[in-house]
Amino acid sequence: MSTTIQSLRDYREKGQKFSCLTAYDATFAGLLSDCGIDVQLVGDSLGMVLQGRESTVPVSMEDMVYHTECVARAQPESLVMTDLPFMSYATTGQCLHNAARLMQAGAQMVKIEGTDWMAESVHQLTERGVPVCAHLGLTPQFINKLGGYRVQGKGAEAAERMVAHARRLVEAGADVILLECVTSSLGTRITREVGVPVIGIGAGPDTDGQVLVLQDILGISRGHKPRFVKDFLQEGGSVEGAVRAYDQAVKNGEFPDSKHSFSG
Repeated sequence: MSTTIQSLRDYREKGQKFSCLTAYDATFAGLLSDCGIDVQLVGDSLGMVLQGRESTVPVSMEDMVYHTECVARAQPESLVMTDLPFMSYATTGQCLHNAARLMQAGAQMVKIEGTDWMAESVHQLTERGVPVCAHLGLTPQFINKLGGYRVQGKGAEAAERMVAHARRLVEAGADVILLECVTSSLGTRITREVGVPVIGIGAGPDTDGQVLVLQDILGISRGHKPRFVKDFLQEGGSVEGAVRAYDQAVKNGEFPDSKHSFSG
């Protein structure tokens, strides 16, 4: 049975963890689906892992449409979620137009990075039948403003701001919250308070789902390895084994542990 938005809500209601991995092509999309991955993210991380760029900023709408079409052609049973790339949703009009392009390419949900300034766009999208994942915490498209890849929401004031942003976006209609690179305690708090499924990447063990970049769980990514990354190929013994090991570890609550989380 294919994963839907309602599936993710049901998982949360039952306290059942779900898995998410990035996918950029039909071959891996089919494999991830066969291995039981619940959500496939066509991430703008493709700019770094496929195109060799230093950040996600140069990724274009054409890139995202193309790779969404590739993943969708595999007809995965996973829910397909796609990033709106840098500055493609700067205004509500742009956001609606570009989200429509991704949905027509095969996405079943769009993901956008930012804070509560996105609320009106989230509202307009959901009113028009476009499911939305709101990405908070470390938002890679804002790396030039953030000044580096650092843990976000540290300190009481910053944490309260992020909680308020999450609540506002859910009120606007966001179906899912994604938290990246925040303390475990903040990840726990937001997951408990927002009322929608929360996906974490470096957000501690208590979020409803976990996401990683596919190349990271295979141990083939180049450059700096973030704390929240784990190489599952060593224990899985093959690409398929690594994907299944990741899926199992997430659903059993074994990943992430304290070594792959941020205290505070």
